[in-house]
Amino acid sequence: MNRYSKYHKVARRVAVYAIAAAAAWYVVCCLALAAYRWIDPPFTTVQAQRRIESLFSSEGYSARQQRLPLAQIPVHVRHAVIAAEDGAFYSHEGVDWEELNLVLENVKEGGRMRGASTLSQQLVKNLFLTTHSSIWRKLPEYALTPVAEAVLPKDRILELYLNEIEWGPGVWGVGAAAQFHYGVQAEHLSRRQAARLAACIPAPRSRRPRQMNRYSSIILDRMKSRGW
Repeated sequence: MNRYSKYHKVARRVAVYAIAAAAAWYVVCCLALAAYRWIDPPFTTVQAQRRIESLFSSEGYSARQQRLPLAQIPVHVRHAVIAAEDGAFYSHEGVDWEELNLVLENVKEGGRMRGASTLSQQLVKNLFLTTHSSIWRKLPEYALTPVAEAVLPKDRILELYLNEIEWGPGVWGVGAAAQFHYGVQAEHLSRRQAARLAACIPAPRSRRPRQMNRYSSIILDRMKSRGW
């Protein structure tokens, strides 16, 4: 066997193992999504990412999380998040193709690339992927989002999202966010406070509610225009 054939055989074997590993990971994620219809995730990959990053930081890491049933999260908090992140949440099937096309058209015309991820996509990212943006993250994100939409009701997707996303350094979920940023329980958040918290979602580690005057006003206007 010549050297080329040997390398080709090894490369093919590695490719087969990689495909098998990816398929196994995908099946595990699908099963986990099905289970999350009834149970809460024990942890998310973004939480694991932050813990690993803290090992190489002098700031340390202290996590806080308070999961709440959707019924205990004020309606205006839910509306603020939907208005800020995914206005078509209850009408799309996981991917907002119309919004994505608008983003791509804007880029073609020389505009800035902006996020077009739905709440469902963001939930998948938080549960199983990382915050590092690349094609290798987007591909599994797009592959898992339809599964999430198929096995989870919309309200459960929203409940998981509100309880699992990052809202500050080591702050996970709206319950912990309300206490960390405002010193109140989530049920006592005002409309303006909810809008300010929602405005922090795109960059939760650097944004603070008190700084979100302009964007929170935009969110409140969106809520008002929808009759919220």
